[in-house]
Amino acid sequence: MDTHHIPVLCDKVVDFLNPKSDGVYIDGTVGLGGHSAAILETSAPSGRVIGIDLDVEGLTVAESRLHAFGERCSLINGNFAEMDVLLERHPVHAVDGILLDLGVSSLQLDTPHRGFSFNHSGPLDMRMNPGQALDSADQTVPTAMKVVNDSTIDVLVDIFKRYGEERYAKRIAGRIVQARQEEPITTTTQFAEIVKQAVPRKTFKIHPATRVFQALRIHVNAELENLVSGLDVAISLLKQGGCLCVITFHSLEDRIVKRCFQTCAKTCICPPKTPICICEHKPSVEIITKRPVLPSETEIQNNPRARSAKLRAARKL
Repeated sequence: MDTHHIPVLCDKVVDFLNPKSDGVYIDGTVGLGGHSAAILETSAPSGRVIGIDLDVEGLTVAESRLHAFGERCSLINGNFAEMDVLLERHPVHAVDGILLDLGVSSLQLDTPHRGFSFNHSGPLDMRMNPGQALDSADQTVPTAMKVVNDSTIDVLVDIFKRYGEERYAKRIAGRIVQARQEEPITTTTQFAEIVKQAVPRKTFKIHPATRVFQALRIHVNAELENLVSGLDVAISLLKQGGCLCVITFHSLEDRIVKRCFQTCAKTCICPPKTPICICEHKPSVEIITKRPVLPSETEIQNNPRARSAKLRAARKL
């Protein structure tokens, strides 16, 4: 298992969080532990990090990487959208900083059986945590394989348009329905080839399955819904002066973060034509990054997966 990992925009995250020795910080997507390690190093000797992640395999790697920090680091298997509930097992009610790095980890992309990448042949899975529960009636989150083979053409079109902004969504969905009538679609490479056959060759700038894989992953893991909930919870958990950093990797995520920060920073959220403010809304954050922070050319050269990253930060008032 290759666990090589370079945390994205790590120096900028540390600059914004400005970790202190008496501080408590949440890494809501701890992944392989790169950002958490930097926060713990900067907040020595007593700063604490509570790391949360849905991915049990990633947490195992993070635990090994962060073991040297001892009791200063606690790791929890869970969803950052529920971090307030997860913190109930710790004597922590407010924190000094929170990081959400929304990218798929290198481990997830490079492990074929997880089904996140069309660069490796593996089962079409894409669940962040294969053991996570959906509801009392169905105890497992549906895999991408189930979505692809069982969904109607209209549902597939909606998923590809909504979460992948895929212009050829209808053509791709039609080809999928046709292909699955011949045999079930079960592997990443099989699925990628079906998508490739549906997209006009002259339009290839990126791999034609890129947006569709993104859309399926977002749908399977309810990523945007979790982000909306997680942002609200994160802001509520910050101490006054505490910082929230969010790293996004596509426009759908970035748009949600941008609008959340803008709304939370406003003094009034009344409809535009309301003559007098009646909302009594008070700003809860100050936006630190007027524009998203992007990785440098050097960072992108050293870590090509950083090329789409955008970092936004806000401070609790």
